[in-house]
Amino acid sequence: MPIPAPLTGVVPPVCTPLTPDREVDVPSLIKLVDHLVDAGVDALFVLGSSSEAAYLTDAQRRLVVGTVKAHLGGRLPLLAGVIDMTTPRVLDHVASVTAAGADAVVATAPFYARTHPAEIARHYRLVAARSSVPVFAYDLPVSVHTKLDAELVLELAADGVLAGLKDSSGDLGGFRAVVTGARTRPGVAGFSVLTGSELVVDSALALGADGAVPGLANVDPHGYVRIDRLCREGDWERARAEQERLCALFGMVGVGDSGRMGSGSSALGAFKAALYLRGVISCPVTAEPQVPLSEGEVERVGKYLATAGLL
Repeated sequence: MPIPAPLTGVVPPVCTPLTPDREVDVPSLIKLVDHLVDAGVDALFVLGSSSEAAYLTDAQRRLVVGTVKAHLGGRLPLLAGVIDMTTPRVLDHVASVTAAGADAVVATAPFYARTHPAEIARHYRLVAARSSVPVFAYDLPVSVHTKLDAELVLELAADGVLAGLKDSSGDLGGFRAVVTGARTRPGVAGFSVLTGSELVVDSALALGADGAVPGLANVDPHGYVRIDRLCREGDWERARAEQERLCALFGMVGVGDSGRMGSGSSALGAFKAALYLRGVISCPVTAEPQVPLSEGEVERVGKYLATAGLL
């Protein structure tokens, strides 16, 4: 399905359900897609951070894209991450996911090696030149160790290199600069600016953002769809109340014991535990080498769900 210009609304970064032996759980993935589509989301994004893309093999990545594309049957646009360290590796992923039916690709800046802004720009230009579908930039400095400069993003947008931005930087000032530039800069019409934050979707939409890509939308897609629709209707008070409920629910990402696991293991484990407790997926395991949640930590996730009215 063609990507709207701009892409708007709620675009969940779809979790990747796994079997106990860490293979892609295709039936659970299909059930998760139905869970999201039935909630009224506007597009799906596979192979992002919440999808555990960094932990999946290339074959597993292809299976995820092909499975979701086939099950969607053109009902919603499908974005696929092509996240990797270097331009040649990203180009391999672009070929793979577009062959599997992705309607757009999402790429970070190169990482591992230190990169100059001119090299980041060259990276995106090379990716766009070789991609048959629109390219979205993914600003994720916590993992990539490079912050995408607002002026660079807008320059690439004006040149037709980038179709949009998923901003997970936490830099609200830089995000606002991109939102403003997307409205006012010549040649940038149709550029989509999406927040990756679970906690400030109402604020981002108030600034003029086009939509959101929140990992917590896997767990409660209806809540994020409600925020989006309430903001578009101008009902900011009810949108704020819904956002505050989701902020409380987001507390589940901290259930993991920081003495034995990283924050990523805790957050992804919580999302999967919540989906398991809600009956959406069959197994809550995360990919190796992430440490799994304990039975007690899963119980704490259940308490967050109950408080939010989801159990």
